[in-house]
Amino acid sequence: MRFAFTDDQEALRHSARRFLAERAPLAEVRRAADLPLGFDPDLWRRLGRDLGWTAITTPEPCEGLGLGHVDLAGLMEVMGGALLAAPFFTSACLAVDALRCVASPEQQRRLLPAIAAGDTLATLALTEPSGRWEAQAVATEARPDGDGFILNGVKRFVPDGAAADLLLVVARAPGSAGERGLGLFPVPADAPGLTRRALPTMDATRPQAALNLDGVRVAAALGDPEGAWPGLRRALDLAAVALAAEQVGGAQRCLDMAVEYAKIREQFDRPIGSFQAIKHMCADMMVQVECARSACYFAAWVADEDPDALPEAAALARIACSEAFFACAAQNIQIHGGVGFAWEHDAHLYFKRARSTEILLGDPDFHRDRLAAMIGLHTNRAERS
Repeated sequence: MRFAFTDDQEALRHSARRFLAERAPLAEVRRAADLPLGFDPDLWRRLGRDLGWTAITTPEPCEGLGLGHVDLAGLMEVMGGALLAAPFFTSACLAVDALRCVASPEQQRRLLPAIAAGDTLATLALTEPSGRWEAQAVATEARPDGDGFILNGVKRFVPDGAAADLLLVVARAPGSAGERGLGLFPVPADAPGLTRRALPTMDATRPQAALNLDGVRVAAALGDPEGAWPGLRRALDLAAVALAAEQVGGAQRCLDMAVEYAKIREQFDRPIGSFQAIKHMCADMMVQVECARSACYFAAWVADEDPDALPEAAALARIACSEAFFACAAQNIQIHGGVGFAWEHDAHLYFKRARSTEILLGDPDFHRDRLAAMIGLHTNRAERS
């Protein structure tokens, strides 16, 4: 199969590169990460209202562009290269996918338009103190109360949880366990009983928060109040493909930085790029980037054209792209030497993003276990750890 972006997809990628180079260079990334919300609200509004990026995969009946995941992957790759500090992945990918896969058509028509316009920032609150992206780790309880539900529990490591206007909270029916009994509940940021606290993070460009839900009342669940997990699992796979594309962009940028520096940095009166050790490091980085890109692009195509194969393709993409990005970010620092560790240098920003995205949605071992289960091999993560 020969994969190539269409002319329209390439035009989107080209305009995105130009816009981010002008309006969100790395100096602006640093500034935005230090703002109270962890991003620039003005830039976020431009991404939604002016450029329409936040509507990319939202269906047209919900006032979106109705594009596919290949289009999204192409855009995410550009964002990853620029290290965009904005809640695009959180809201336009993770939250939108959760709503599309779980909510009823009427609920989607009610909630998605504002998210697609960038007026509502939404996030998915799934993980708890264990940090595991698994159904078994959810302990937050949704107790039926008249025609609604009462939520009690804690959520941790919620992407952009302190800034979100709408939190999609995963909670379970009393007495349920595992993948059964899970529901998805929309909680507005000002709901009584909800408290939020920003968490310190290694990667300041991707904020996280802790949520406490103490008797939070919601009027209704999104979709089936006790059967949301199959849809959530698909949403997580779709989000994993988008995140893999971001990692490919970051890995490519690390390779470009390393090669550029190797050409101009001299030792013993010659560029360090002429030394065999440096040449081999750069060659290894290129192999890792290209393998990761192939896995990512294939997974994006599968998301649009072969949904039944998505779980395997998404897991493969996350393994390949997580390991490639982290390896390239680490090797980029090695090639830069001591200056690469300095706060003033951009190399360490990519290193921190590589580490944070490696864990987000499950680390490579988590996805290896999923793949093993898909082919009939049963593993026990508790025993291995």
